[in-house]
Amino acid sequence: MNYQLFSDSCVDIPDSLAKELNIEILPMKVTVKNKEYANYLDNREIDSKVFYDFLREQNTATTAQLNPNDFVDKFKPFLEKGVDVLHLSFSSALSGSFNSCLIAKKELEETFPDRKIEVIDTLAASMGQGLLVTLAAKEKLAGKSLDEVKNFVLDLRLRISHLFTVSDLGHLRRGGRLSASSMVLGNLLNIKPLLHVNELGQLKVYGKSRGRFKSLNNLVHRMEETIDKTNCKLIYISHGDCIEDAVYVKDLIKEKLGYQEEQFLINPIGPVIGAHSGVNTLAIFYIGNERETK
Repeated sequence: MNYQLFSDSCVDIPDSLAKELNIEILPMKVTVKNKEYANYLDNREIDSKVFYDFLREQNTATTAQLNPNDFVDKFKPFLEKGVDVLHLSFSSALSGSFNSCLIAKKELEETFPDRKIEVIDTLAASMGQGLLVTLAAKEKLAGKSLDEVKNFVLDLRLRISHLFTVSDLGHLRRGGRLSASSMVLGNLLNIKPLLHVNELGQLKVYGKSRGRFKSLNNLVHRMEETIDKTNCKLIYISHGDCIEDAVYVKDLIKEKLGYQEEQFLINPIGPVIGAHSGVNTLAIFYIGNERETK
């Protein structure tokens, strides 16, 4: 039972929850207005509201993956105390941080041959990763071993559903997920893409809606079609500084699916994910059916 659960700041959960569940978080970094910030969950270097105000001023932001030394520095003090490591990583399809962690794992295993270091690609992002990490932490607190929690995560990860829509198509264009012509046409016609994360951990467009509220309603409709209501007890909603839309979606889910207030967690999308999704992104995360291949 002597092991520590780790993840990175792409989980986008509140710092208070990470502390409550004893999850160690590695901060990823974002650069905006020529200054680099570490994305700590407690916002000690940059607050999400400040970050989105920067984006509203037409500033662009870039992000950097974690490097092997970041993981070595974080894991080593625990390994030195005889504590094993279980790290749940941001999707390898969206960042090189997972591969950096594998390099660190190999190095640390040579130094600590008696310790166990397990690294899992969550194939998830933002509060989808956060939901998976939350559920894993609850299993650990319930007394499950490292191997039991590892298998729990591997069994569940492809059932963590991600549904989201964005307001600024320019971010998708810069990320290579939308052509220039589609961006121009989408802006002219007020078309909002509907996206999900597939079984490879990639962001994919699965549909479109004309207008903001139609896109929000369509997200909830797709959720109704794909949710595993028997096993889904928590619903996470993240937003790019658009709390009113997040509350609207929460209330719609409560009306359509009968969930109670205490079963929801709403939190801002952090600067690292927000650098790629933009202002007014709205996302829903829940346990659903198997993810699609496309």
